[in-house]
Amino acid sequence: MQGRLERLWYGDSAGVALLAPLAWVYAALTGARRRAYAVGVLRQRRLARPVIVVGNLTVGGTGKTPLTIHLVRMLSAEKLRVGVVSRGYGRRGGAPRQVHPDSDWRDVGDEPVIIARRTGCPTLVAADRVAAARTLIARGADVIVADDGLQHLALGRDCAIVVIDGSRGFGNGRLLPQGPMREPAAALRQADIVVLNGEPQHASLAGVLPAATLTMRLAAQPAVRLDGRSPPCELAAFSGRPVHAVAGIGNPQRFFRELAGFGLEVIAHPFPDHHPLTARELAFADELPILMTEKDAVKCTPFANARLWYVPVSATFSDSDAQALRARVLARLRAGCGG
Repeated sequence: MQGRLERLWYGDSAGVALLAPLAWVYAALTGARRRAYAVGVLRQRRLARPVIVVGNLTVGGTGKTPLTIHLVRMLSAEKLRVGVVSRGYGRRGGAPRQVHPDSDWRDVGDEPVIIARRTGCPTLVAADRVAAARTLIARGADVIVADDGLQHLALGRDCAIVVIDGSRGFGNGRLLPQGPMREPAAALRQADIVVLNGEPQHASLAGVLPAATLTMRLAAQPAVRLDGRSPPCELAAFSGRPVHAVAGIGNPQRFFRELAGFGLEVIAHPFPDHHPLTARELAFADELPILMTEKDAVKCTPFANARLWYVPVSATFSDSDAQALRARVLARLRAGCGG
């Protein structure tokens, strides 16, 4: 179902017209919720330390997690103690949980495990992200980063960062479920910082991006074998031969294009975002290497073997955009300071 919807959202099919009444209901409900927070019927909680939220206006992946990792490292370099809160999409149970590098992704979600592994900073998943943030502050956090927290309006924010996928943009521009939009594109005006992942290739982005938009790119790192029995391998070593490429992320084609850019002959296997991969689904009838995203690898560690590799990505910016991101974030933190 998700794949069919995405083909409607990001294609030119007229089939989405049938979903227009549901989109009107969604617009009415989300609009009423925002107004309730704006007039104080629902209360937004301001905390004793500044909060940065990273999110997007569409469903699916745009590069939020790599940007969150980049921000945590950037703030840590400023000698700030950072705590991360997340909902932990798709996890079992709703109780708050501390995320460790070796946590079971089924208990905490796949992306929080990556954040904990890549940053080493305290990370909590909870439905009540206000309570999770307060816990981290009580433990000494100077600043909170909320991964995928843009629509979690109960949590007050001092800096709101919106990430946009340049290749898919806003799709057909319609609200859920008629389109991929969680909020209208006009909500960009409320963001403190807009980050574009890649070049603005999609027509839906024409004329809507703020002049101060920053450009991020996701740079592939050497491939890592899941069983840990060999050192990381440069992607160029796989060049010129076929490989199976597995991606259960919001935009699998981005991963496939990245591998092809290194000269790999990609046999693509796209899966829905957050798909719980199984050993059977990766039992291809050959001996070719299998390359997957880091998000998929979190789920495949229990059945790791010599064929399975994952390709980490890191958020990168030009020198000028990196300096602008740092300056804007620190300025917002100084101006807000919670309370």
